[in-house]
Amino acid sequence: MTAVKICGLTKKEDISYVNQLRPDYVGFVFAESKRKITKEKAKSLIQGLEKQIKTVGVFVNAPIKEVKEIAAYCDLDILQLHGEEDQAYINAFSQKVWKSFRIKNPDDLSQLQQYDTEGYLLDTYVEGEYGGTGKTLDWTGIAPLPQKRPIILAGGLTSENVEEAVKTLRPYAVDVSSGVERDGYKDYRKIEKFIRTVRG
Repeated sequence: MTAVKICGLTKKEDISYVNQLRPDYVGFVFAESKRKITKEKAKSLIQGLEKQIKTVGVFVNAPIKEVKEIAAYCDLDILQLHGEEDQAYINAFSQKVWKSFRIKNPDDLSQLQQYDTEGYLLDTYVEGEYGGTGKTLDWTGIAPLPQKRPIILAGGLTSENVEEAVKTLRPYAVDVSSGVERDGYKDYRKIEKFIRTVRG
């Protein structure tokens, strides 16, 4: 079954929602973003999180020392890297790493071959942005996916299109943030519908 990650949690209410709805992963953003939170806030949220839900920290070109400090402080399970981090950077961490790639066309998938990492996250290419744009990735244009490692699919997913995305690409996991928000905040019913659609 395709795993589900709900990204960009910022509030106690978000933790309450995911504890009830049980996605496989939740994400906390430590990079510049409207969803960015401090390590202190993330830790306090994680302390209220059901233990079986895995935690993912999202970073963009952050110093290795800073990432290590936040990962240890928050006891993160996975590091999700959205910048120009190379293999040497990835190898510096003991945690599992998901490397993100911004995809414009099928040729961009060749980037994956340059990395040995736990998972590959595919997001939509938007000039000057590192993710979280809500822009939909062209799934049909990149099928079938390489299966060297788990593929995490992001980029404009909603409960209306995720079923088609999963059927087309068969990813290991799907990653959603703005697609389960209303007026910029996580919405219980949207999260519930998204998870139900993926698992249905």
